[in-house]
Amino acid sequence: MKLRSIAFVLPQFHPIPENDEWWGKGFTEWTNVAKAAPQFEGHYQPHLPTDLGFYDLRLPEARQAQADLAQKYGIDGFCYYHYWFNGKRLLDKPIDEMLRLKEPNMPFMLCWANENWTRRWDGKEEDVLMQQDYSFEDDKEHMRWLCEKMFSDSRYIRVNDCPVFVIYRHDLFPDISKTATIWRDIAIREFGYKGLYLCVTESFNNQINPDSINFDAAIEFAPHQVISQKIKKSKKNAWLEKLKLKKETFISLRDFKKGVDICVNRKTPTYKLYRCATPSWDNTARKKKNGVIGVGSSPKLYYKWLKHLVKTFTPFSKDENFVFINAMNEWAEGNHLEPCTKYGLAYLEATKDALESNAE
Repeated sequence: MKLRSIAFVLPQFHPIPENDEWWGKGFTEWTNVAKAAPQFEGHYQPHLPTDLGFYDLRLPEARQAQADLAQKYGIDGFCYYHYWFNGKRLLDKPIDEMLRLKEPNMPFMLCWANENWTRRWDGKEEDVLMQQDYSFEDDKEHMRWLCEKMFSDSRYIRVNDCPVFVIYRHDLFPDISKTATIWRDIAIREFGYKGLYLCVTESFNNQINPDSINFDAAIEFAPHQVISQKIKKSKKNAWLEKLKLKKETFISLRDFKKGVDICVNRKTPTYKLYRCATPSWDNTARKKKNGVIGVGSSPKLYYKWLKHLVKTFTPFSKDENFVFINAMNEWAEGNHLEPCTKYGLAYLEATKDALESNAE
């Protein structure tokens, strides 16, 4: 049975008034990416784009080129991060224009990144820029907007004719089960949908049976899993002493390969879980001297990981057949399939080869 490969996509690559105010005029994700610097000898930074360049996702040509590249290498759909704050949306221009123009012809779903926005990039987690205030009234407004504006698009991904909607952090809701009931009721009674297919990510390695919160499935959040293993000073890791770190750096090194091994050897749970792979990790472009670097990532390791997921996953039904890749373009976290100066198309080629292994 064919799998559907879904890549997470960050819409941060265009200026908005709020980011102009908070971070400086013209700020986008590229601002951090371009200023990144190596923290020690041999450290790969900055990650700079090649084939797609420093694109602006307000431009239809940029969105089309991104989708064309993804589809060429076997990506079946995008999962766009969606930012909703009590009726106010941020980073919405690319998705709104995609809906208006009906292009590109790329299947998509949304993942609500339902955290507060803070100055965490400056290390000021307590400084809240945009607050999430949860209420059942907001749940209703949000779902009505989704049903009318998003789920009605013919490209929107469905399971058994039910639109798929993903939540990043279920633990922040006061009563996520009741919220799910409200959402389903609105979708069915007010808009005539057959139902909803609700998914929750295992962000921060928070594993939960989706049935227990009135959801349909869980999605591995691979970036958090692969950086779970800190590399500590020991005789085995004597090479750490040889790293010539910049002064006053507090970067944390993580064993990427060990993290992948844990994911690969994970016991299949009794609930519906969609597997996920991530290319690499290095968020020093965002957090600089306080960043986290996954040591040991490579296109070869990523290929082996994704191939394993593809080979071992049995779809739950004809439509419940997703495998996720996180991410297409998290450039400031060193986590991207899109071509860069060091690896070129290697990660995309590995993606295509791994996905095609399912047909062998």
